[in-house]
Amino acid sequence: MNSTDSAFEPAAIIAGLPHLPGVYRYLDAAGEVLYVGKARDLKKRVASYFQKADLSPRIRLMLSHVRALEITVTRSESEALLLESNLIKALAPRYNIVFRDDKSYPYVVLSEHEAPRLAFQRGAVAGGQCFGPYPHAQAVKESIQILQKAFRLRTCEDSVYEHRSRPCLLHQIQRCTAPCVGLIKAAAYQRDVADAALFLSGRDGELITRLQGEMQAAADALRFEAAARLRDQVLALNQVREQQFVESRSAHDADILAVAMAGGLACVYLMMVRGGRSLGGRAFFPAHVVGADSAGVLEAFVAQHYAHQPAPDVLIVAQACDAASWLQTAQGAAVQVQTRVTGERRAWLDAAQQNATLALTAREGQRAGQEVRLAALNAALLGTDDGVTDATIARIECFDASHTQGEATVVSCVVYDRGMMQNAEYRRFNVTPAVGGDDYAALREALLRRYEGHATAEGAAALPDLVLIDGGRGQVNVAQAVLDELGLATLRLLGVAKGEARKAGLEQLIWPDEAEALRLPPDHPGLHLIQQIRDEAHRFAITGHRARRAKARVTSSLEGIAGIGAKRRQRLLQTFGGLRGVQSAGIEEIAQVDGISRALAEQIYAALHT
Repeated sequence: MNSTDSAFEPAAIIAGLPHLPGVYRYLDAAGEVLYVGKARDLKKRVASYFQKADLSPRIRLMLSHVRALEITVTRSESEALLLESNLIKALAPRYNIVFRDDKSYPYVVLSEHEAPRLAFQRGAVAGGQCFGPYPHAQAVKESIQILQKAFRLRTCEDSVYEHRSRPCLLHQIQRCTAPCVGLIKAAAYQRDVADAALFLSGRDGELITRLQGEMQAAADALRFEAAARLRDQVLALNQVREQQFVESRSAHDADILAVAMAGGLACVYLMMVRGGRSLGGRAFFPAHVVGADSAGVLEAFVAQHYAHQPAPDVLIVAQACDAASWLQTAQGAAVQVQTRVTGERRAWLDAAQQNATLALTAREGQRAGQEVRLAALNAALLGTDDGVTDATIARIECFDASHTQGEATVVSCVVYDRGMMQNAEYRRFNVTPAVGGDDYAALREALLRRYEGHATAEGAAALPDLVLIDGGRGQVNVAQAVLDELGLATLRLLGVAKGEARKAGLEQLIWPDEAEALRLPPDHPGLHLIQQIRDEAHRFAITGHRARRAKARVTSSLEGIAGIGAKRRQRLLQTFGGLRGVQSAGIEEIAQVDGISRALAEQIYAALHT
């Protein structure tokens, strides 16, 4: 259903709405989506906006701009929840509270193989045993490293595992028992897998008690080497336990949510407890929170987060929110939503609230510092005393090129907006200039690809206030020529040339139409902001260049050998686990690969060792 009247008449529109679940969208006069919401009953939900007298100022302001309503009927409220979450993330309506980070959470996985693999996985997978979710990737990686010490399970990919003929380095440093070459019996390896699963399930006390008993029995039987191995296992497992923030007497899984708000910012802190152990927490900072209250922020987080993530057995929240009523329906399983808690659960909630407050305070300090830097930059570049003009610089895009003697050239574009670096908006351009090492040609290609779609009126809104180029006068002239060609000559353009001996603080700022470079004092806050953005562009460019160069070198090293086609190259890489394995193999080992003769093995060996 779609209403596009110039004057919005809610009574007539509400009369035609169905008593069905679905999603509604309020639009302004220009057709821009102002707000997306979901409802169990569309007619009752939309009508409530125009019948309640206690609407928040934020909602009243939104309604004053509404000129049209669109609805989508769904089969169930849970389906409406999923559609609402997807639309909010795709459209980012300015009156919706938007949580931008939609990455799947990481899990520890024990695969279903005959010799199961201990692995990192984003999102729960079908098959195998999944443990988690963990709040961030680093928590998973640290856990895997310590579990390797305790249980020595394999972590290698199947393509490597299935083609090993001798133990790898992990076996030599006591991080794997080498099931690939049969150095551990299948039953013993499966026992280690079962112990790892027991520990990851939260039954670590039971496991450690049993291992301590086995250690004492081995020592009493004078099997000191076995006792030492068990001792090392217990120490490693205790190390994992010590890293946990909270220990619980129950084995339930729980998520704890707390909200802190101040100064137009909001922070939702999510703490995860799995199997009675805390796996840590994570802070989320939503956009569009001005005028919202903490209950609205919490409701928006629950709706958007659990539309894509499984909910645990228990959800502990700082305050009641409307989202709790449909959470169980959306998840299809019993979920206890608790607000009034005591004992250890109160301790969890207090810890989450404290972390939310600390994270918000840190973000406020960061934002205040960035505001000072941005105001100083505006004052220095635009010639104002307070950094405020009709055309203030707020969004900055910075470009930098990276290559090794013209090989694998990558140009990065990083974005600074809303007072911070916007990682999700970064872009890399793999360019192929006609002449290797031609920075000018690489920069030209990247700028054309970045801005050729912005020359229209529709794309103008996404243009930056300042284009920053890491380079001197030559790079600036090339960039200006590209912008002129695209009809974007009025776009501000500034070059950042390194100073003498590439020393920080001596940078020269180059305007296209200014003969003299601008030099700011080394302690100038505006210069510090430029350095921050420039350094981030350089980091992003060189990371992409190294990855592209490594990939190209792996491929080209074998492609350059006569008689090595795609199939033989694939067999070699799979057999030896990569190019380094091929390089370290002898002629006899290479000749054992299917399709490789003795003469071809000698040719490969010679080509990789000259």
